[in-house]
Amino acid sequence: MRKIIDFHIHSKYSRATSKFFDLPEMVKWSEIKGVDIISCADFTHPAWFKNLEENLTEENNSGLYKLNNSTSKVRFIISTEISCIYSQGGKTRRVHLCILMPNLESAKRFNKSLADRGAKLASDGRPILGMSAKEVLNVMLETDKRAMMIPAHVWTPWFAVFGSKSGFETLEECFEDLTPHIRALETGLSSDPLMNWRLSSLDNLTLVSNSDAHSGPQIGREANVLDLRENTYDEIIDIISKKDKKRFLYTIEFFPEEGMYHYDGHRECGFVCSPAESKKLKGLCPKCKKTLTIGVANQIENLADTKEEAIDRSKHIPYKSIVPLPSLIADYFSVGKSSKKVEKLFFEIIKTVGNEFKVLLDLDEAELKTMMPEILAEGILRMRRGDIILHPGFDGQYGTVEVFSPKEKKLSTAEKQTSLF
Repeated sequence: MRKIIDFHIHSKYSRATSKFFDLPEMVKWSEIKGVDIISCADFTHPAWFKNLEENLTEENNSGLYKLNNSTSKVRFIISTEISCIYSQGGKTRRVHLCILMPNLESAKRFNKSLADRGAKLASDGRPILGMSAKEVLNVMLETDKRAMMIPAHVWTPWFAVFGSKSGFETLEECFEDLTPHIRALETGLSSDPLMNWRLSSLDNLTLVSNSDAHSGPQIGREANVLDLRENTYDEIIDIISKKDKKRFLYTIEFFPEEGMYHYDGHRECGFVCSPAESKKLKGLCPKCKKTLTIGVANQIENLADTKEEAIDRSKHIPYKSIVPLPSLIADYFSVGKSSKKVEKLFFEIIKTVGNEFKVLLDLDEAELKTMMPEILAEGILRMRRGDIILHPGFDGQYGTVEVFSPKEKKLSTAEKQTSLF
């Protein structure tokens, strides 16, 4: 059975996260989005872990948990993200890691091992550890051999294993003799699988995609689609570990240009450029002459050993790129995606259809046009074809998407286009 899974989100105990982001909120938005299995988030934080123990119940020793006193079919998987900041090879390294655990008992032992090594786990939902990524991997393996580590958003400049500012050029540099235990990588919002396939060293690894959500509406902006028969933690890990292309159906992706670190640039000056332009500028902002933040596209170009046209796609798990429905509606109306107008139409559509992924991925043209303005339905079809205009993000600023022409946007103001039900 098709299951949509988001392995990486945060709780209200993480910095820059919604104060309302608790377990019921996660369930509510997972249902709205169409996510079947969601990360429990931040299990290293003592207060949040207590909340997990009190409010989640494991279902049939499956390693998946349900929310107590809830009829929802959404299930939780025990996962979290941690931040490692340490010195190696004469450089300061900053690497973010996702950790998946078979159950809360193993997570509790892992937390204790970190605390025994001096980790200040109560400082943040995503704690900063003065330990190397390899050391954390070793602690994880000692805790439970069934656990899995997935390096997070691997190309992000400041906090990633391949990041231009503080990462490495190979996994072996980072994890040394423990590298074979790394079976998957998270692509992050600013890269997609096609970009990652340009590194042949990653061919045997499974690429996963997650939302890294800091609030409910961000859940599922990237996700993984698996064909599960047993609906267990072990089955999920087996599919990822083996890069099982029959059971790992596809990933759901941001268009990478939407990500906040896709291109090079300097946000203070509002300057953005492609890797080729950055090279001509010798990596300096033409406005203030300060160093540009080198983005994901550039870093991949630096390390790639395969041209895009030479990639054998049959070796890889496919993917589908989406624009979140609120962003499509916002572009249609020419307003901000948090506006009341967008919210109203979004929830009218969800009430009719059931969830956002059905709209973005499943419904055909005729079905779409029965539940929304015809022009908006056409925009969803364009999105599926990739027939959109993208303005790349850079230096911590999200990219933007244009789907509709000025003429189409003008039509959206007509009364008949906004009163649907």
